[in-house]
Amino acid sequence: MGGAKAKSGAMDKEKKKKGTLIWRPVCTQDSSLKEPVIKDATVGLESDCQMQKSNDKVGASVIRFVKGKAGSTKEKIEKETGVQIILPSSKQNDSIIIEGTSADSVAKASEEIQRVIDEAVKTTSFDYSHFVSLPLAIHPELVSKLVGFQNSILGSSDACIDENPDGNSDGDNSEDSAQEQQLGNISVELEVADDEESVKVDVSVRPLDSNAPKENEEPKSSNKSDLKIGKSVFIKPQTFHLTVLMLKLWNQKRVDLAAQVLKSTSSRVLDALDNRPVFVRLKGLDLMRGSLAKAQVVYAPAEEIDSENRLLHACKIMIDAFVEAGLVIDKDAKSELKLHATVMNARHRKRGKKGRFSSFNARAIFEHFGSEEWGEYLIREAHLSQRFKYDENGYYHCCASIPFPENISS
Repeated sequence: MGGAKAKSGAMDKEKKKKGTLIWRPVCTQDSSLKEPVIKDATVGLESDCQMQKSNDKVGASVIRFVKGKAGSTKEKIEKETGVQIILPSSKQNDSIIIEGTSADSVAKASEEIQRVIDEAVKTTSFDYSHFVSLPLAIHPELVSKLVGFQNSILGSSDACIDENPDGNSDGDNSEDSAQEQQLGNISVELEVADDEESVKVDVSVRPLDSNAPKENEEPKSSNKSDLKIGKSVFIKPQTFHLTVLMLKLWNQKRVDLAAQVLKSTSSRVLDALDNRPVFVRLKGLDLMRGSLAKAQVVYAPAEEIDSENRLLHACKIMIDAFVEAGLVIDKDAKSELKLHATVMNARHRKRGKKGRFSSFNARAIFEHFGSEEWGEYLIREAHLSQRFKYDENGYYHCCASIPFPENISS
């Protein structure tokens, strides 16, 4: 009898020594979501002590924020919580492994990592990954006008055709010295700048008659501006669109949720449009940021053809749905919608020596194209578009879409 009790006691001690498997929920979504996705944590036993391990899929684009400069953020969390954080060695892997001696320490580290991510996505250091767009590049005549606009400024017959709209072009942007192209009453002279990233454009107003100044002669009456504009400043014509809403979707679950949200608005959007086609008119140019002398974003304003504001109402429905799903950062949720089609963006250029995006002089551009009639165009659909990735037609990769009315209902 005594031997049986001793044996039972020894077995109990052995169980305590090995520990008990524990299930712990791990949140892998942004804390601003209404219903965070919960997944199981993996628990393992190492040596003779109880070891807790979790595998958090946070998204490859936020790993660098968890790591911090020279690993400082990661080390700080490890020191404060007593865990070991294992970051992925490949960009294709978006999981972070947390190992600790207790469920509480692992949970605390996971919460701290989530806090770091929540703070990071609110900053400008974390760029937008997706956006809701109304494609305009589906209209060939508009694409042709954009190509002509870019050629007029750059003085090249094939300007920007192969440019990457997000500044990833590896092509040579230099132009032949002393090229000259006549644009109505405008003469554009191009000189190769010291760097190969841009061309120096000297735009002067010249009357095209026999009294025009000769070559190398300063015109008597000129509005002269020295512009340093590279091809990468221009939006690629094949990606031309109206922007409805910018989004930061840093893992696949957020992308999938965003696709579901857009599709869920389809019937309400059609109702807002009264099941009738909607057209927009693009006219002139305007500045989103900066000044004419130091422009950063130049866009073509868009206005609905009729005065019913059906398109704005439809866009508001989509925006509200994304906000309600917790997919929009606070700053953007409070912004007023301004439908616009960007034609030039200084952010697409390579950063300067101080890591800043350089602006450009847009005075002459506005003088000669500020009242440009771009035309009237049908809006056929809305896309959830992914930046930096493109489909076969050259437009941003479509993660999801909803149709707009194309035919007048009887």
